Parts: sequence; structure tokens; C-alpha cells
Amino acid sequence: MNHTQLYMLFFLLHNILNAQNQDFKIPDSLKNKSYKYLDDRIYEHRKDSTVASIYLFTYLNKAKRETNYEELVNAYQNILHESPKTLKQVYADSMIYYAKKSSDNALIGSAYLSKGIVYYGEKKQNDAFDMYVKANHYISKTNDQYLIYKLKYHLGLVKYYIGYFNEAVSLFKECSSYFKDNNHRAYLNSLHCLGLSYNKTGEYSLCSQTNKLGILECDRLNIPEMKAYFIHSEGINSYFMHDYLLAVSKISSSLKEINENKDFANVSIGNFYIGKSYWALNQKERAVSYFLNVNEIFENENYLRPDLREAFEILIKYYKSSENTKKQLYYIDQLLKADTLLYETNRYLVGKVFKDFDTTTLLSEHEKLKQELVREKHYDVVSIIIISSFFIVSLTLTYRHYKMKRIYKKNFDLLMQKTNHIKKDAIKIKTGNELSDINEETIHHVLKQLEKFEQEKKFLEKDWNLVTLAAFFNSNTKYLSGIISHYRGKGFVEYINELRINYIIELLKSESKFRHYTNNALAEEAGFSSTERFVRSFKYKTGMPVNFFVEQLNK
Repeated sequence: MNHTQLYMLFFLLHNILNAQNQDFKIPDSLKNKSYKYLDDRIYEHRKDSTVASIYLFTYLNKAKRETNYEELVNAYQNILHESPKTLKQVYADSMIYYAKKSSDNALIGSAYLSKGIVYYGEKKQNDAFDMYVKANHYISKTNDQYLIYKLKYHLGLVKYYIGYFNEAVSLFKECSSYFKDNNHRAYLNSLHCLGLSYNKTGEYSLCSQTNKLGILECDRLNIPEMKAYFIHSEGINSYFMHDYLLAVSKISSSLKEINENKDFANVSIGNFYIGKSYWALNQKERAVSYFLNVNEIFENENYLRPDLREAFEILIKYYKSSENTKKQLYYIDQLLKADTLLYETNRYLVGKVFKDFDTTTLLSEHEKLKQELVREKHYDVVSIIIISSFFIVSLTLTYRHYKMKRIYKKNFDLLMQKTNHIKKDAIKIKTGNELSDINEETIHHVLKQLEKFEQEKKFLEKDWNLVTLAAFFNSNTKYLSGIISHYRGKGFVEYINELRINYIIELLKSESKFRHYTNNALAEEAGFSSTERFVRSFKYKTGMPVNFFVEQLNK
């Protein structure tokens, strides 16, 4: 059944079922069947939409007649999986509508998560993330481990897309471990994404090991359709290991099945890395044909990933070398559209991919081409305005990001110029009347306690406050506050937070395994009561976000 026929079938059945004066006619043979029976038949006929649709809408009709909200949500989820792309959002909204009627947090969270997955399938990452946030609001109120890990998996996809690859590795490790005994398809998906994340962190051997394990597990679990994705991943990994012929072979062999799945994103990625492999082999004509496929998918599906942006840079160089000014100008246009799309998807992405063609160079090239085309009388004034606008937008959007990156890099370099071990401020007992209201013996006692507190890293324990620390020192809050302020030069909260941040900085510098930790795990390690407080304190102390610091250390 082709796409149009499938759409018409679902549209017809949907309208019949929702018509006020007309009922969907359940076949007599299915009238008394259970939900489990119908669900089993749906799975059995999942590759034959004509047959599956009868069971799908019988299931839905039964749930509506019984006002069974949980089964209504399940029914719409089943229909969503089998429905054409143009109807998926409709059924996702129906899931949310009936889930809310149930007042069941797990059901509502699952419905929002399903809608986020639909958005992600359409490569609308920002909309997907919004749905994941809503899903988390409800799922976090439950003990449903399956939903908790399903949400972690999809947050891992977002982390991967925006370039937080170490955090993505941690999430996919957790998910593959959980799903191994709970959901075989989700387990293989998690393994696949773990391999991709290893590739992005430069762990090419771990990527290959994961891909090999994935292929073996596909056989063990009898899920052969996932093999193509592990082969596709290994082909990309081969490119990064400079085995270009193997990369072309593996990716090419995987694309037929991936294309049949209508997975345009991985088709685009595969074409890009085949093109890059041929380009590295100096077979530029062959390479260009694959980069053109990337552009075609960008035009038709509005999909682009940050690393695929380079396809347009290469096409610009290629057509410049062949003196084809029209095509050169066209791909400059495409590059600008790509930058706008990537920025709108996530600000982080624009700065993540360093541009070989920075805005200044593009403006200069554009001006030369414009003059040539004016002389040849082939240039349209409207195009000048539109294209120039894209450049201005691109320049404005990227300026602030690059400015912050420069500041972060400067702060990182200054921090790394310090000694390998962050030394605490020397304790100097001052004379005079600066703390005349506290006797010298008390000052000596508290300073000695502070030194012991720092050396034994007691600050890593949670829930310290001025009252509990004063009691721990057998002192009082007034004396302790005054002594910390005078001899450490900061308030109590800043003093504790700085000790913890210094500890984490040294840990990240000296032990690489901690660079794979999530912010939440690092916050726990340092004794912070919340991830948000840790992230805020780290940036205040170092002048950069945690992830930037880790990335620079890895480099």
C-alpha cells in the first residue's frame, strides 16, 4: 500500500469512528475479543496496514464504548505507530486528551513523551524537548522505571544532538543496562546511540566494540532490522579512522534498508560521510553527488545536523574551483539557511561547529559574485536583499555566541595557568583590633578547626550551614561568620561553595573518568544540594560552564 492509499484508509476510518451518527462496524468475529488479543493481532500484521487497521480501529472503538481511558491512550498510541506521517500529531494529541481525563501521572507523562517522539521523528528538536520537559513533570511523580528510562533515552538523543556527548554516553549506558532485560528494541536502540556517542568523543575502539556487540545482539534477539544501523555507525566510525574504502562499503550496504524505513536523517548522514570519504580519496566528482543528496534532503525535509553543514562549504569550494558562479552563490545561500536553521534549533550548535567559511569571508565572496552576476545581467535585486538579510542575521546571531566562547576560553587558560593543585588561602592570625570582639584563643581554635575541616574534606558532606558548622566547631554563628569573613575573605556560603568547586576542578583535571559524569553526578560528588546550585557556583567561580571546562580538558 503506498503512502496516499494508507493516508486515505486511516482518514476514512478515523472519520467513520468519530462521526456522530455513524458507528465503525466491528467485524462479528472481533466483537468479544480482549484488548490483548487485538494488540497481538496488531503486532502480527504490523507490516500489512490494510489488515492491521481493522484491529487498530476495533481496539479504539472498544475502548471508547467502555470509556476506558488507559486503553484509549494505548489505542491511539498503536494507531500513531502505524499511521502516515501527516496524522501522527493528531493521534498524539488524542493520547494527551484522554490521558489527562484519567488523571494518571504515568499515563499523562507517557502521552507527552509520545508526542515528543513524534516531533523528534520530524527532526523538530526544540518542540521535542518541550514535550520531554512536560513528560518529566508527570513521570517524575511516579515510580514507573520503564517510563523513567524511556525519557532518559530521549533526553540522551537531545544531549547528543546539541553536542553534550559525554553526558549522552552516560545516559545511553544507563539505558542499555536497564533495557537489556526489559525491552529488547529499546536496548538495541540504546546500544546504537552509545556507539554513536563514543564516536563523537573520539573513543573509536569503544564505538567499534559497541557496534559489534549490537550486531551480535540483533541475531540473539532476532531483531535483524537493527543490523543496518550498527553497520551504518561502523561505516562512519571507519571514516574517522581514515579507512575510507571500508567506510563507503559499510555505509552504502546499510542505506537501502534505512531508506526503506523512510529514515531521511540517517540517509542524509550516510550520504555525507560517503561523500567525505570519496573527497578524502580525491574522487571529487563522486563525492559531490553525495553532497547534493544531503542538500536535497535539507530542501525537502528541512533537516540538517551540525556536522553536515560542511557539505555546503565543500560544494562552495568545488563550484568556485570550476568557476560556476551561479551554483557557488546558490550554495552560499544554502549555507546561510543552514546556519539560520541550526541557530534556531539551538544556539549552542552554531558555535559548536567551527566555520571554515566565517561570516566575513562569506560576505566578501558574496559581494564578488554579486558584481559578476550584475555584469552578466543575471542577478535579481530581490535575491540580493534576501541573501544579504541572511548574512546579517547570521552575523548577528553568531556574534554573541563567539564572544562568550572567547571569554570562556580566556578564563579556562587563566585557570589552567595556576598550579596543578589549588591551594587554600594561608591562615594568618592578624593582630590589632580588627576582631576585637573575639578573644585570640577563640580565633586560634576556630582557625585550627577550619584547617582540619578543609584538609579532611568535610565540606563534601551535604547540608552544612552556619548553624551546623558552628555547632561542629563548638563555637557560635557570630564568631564563626566573623572569622570566615575576616580570614577567608568571603561569606559562609561562598566559602563552602568555593571549596567544593576547587575540589571538582582538581578531580576533573586529574581523573578523566569524572569527565563522563553528568552535572547531577558531579553535584552529588561535591556535596551540593542541587544540580542547579552546583552549575551556578561552578560558572561563578571559573567564569565558564561545566561542559565547556570538560571539553577543553579533553582537547
